[in-house]
Amino acid sequence: MSVSLDPPMVLASVTTSSYLTEVLGRQDRWAATILSSGQRALAGRFAAEGRPGARILLASEPHHRGEHSDALIPESGRSALECETRRRVEAGDHTLFVAGILSTDYVSRDQDSLIRVNRRYLT
Repeated sequence: MSVSLDPPMVLASVTTSSYLTEVLGRQDRWAATILSSGQRALAGRFAAEGRPGARILLASEPHHRGEHSDALIPESGRSALECETRRRVEAGDHTLFVAGILSTDYVSRDQDSLIRVNRRYLT
């Protein structure tokens, strides 16, 4: 979610016991992709239990490395943000990662965003 416009900052809330929290704890720079409504399968791969690497999860998707984060970024979606963690906050069973936006990789206004609420995707 958006935290600040000036400077541009976002917040990612991640289950503390997840592999993603472990990865973000080791990497101060990372990328987040806002997926389009047609990318449910890709979202499902990243949401699955386990510890697969991003390279395996993106194997069938065109992707590139971010200039600022060196993270693997899908070529398609609504937008990709390269971020740098500024603060970590423990909140219940989640860790909040407050991050500054280093760059916006692309923005596509031609697609609807993929939105998940109460364990279901909105249409």
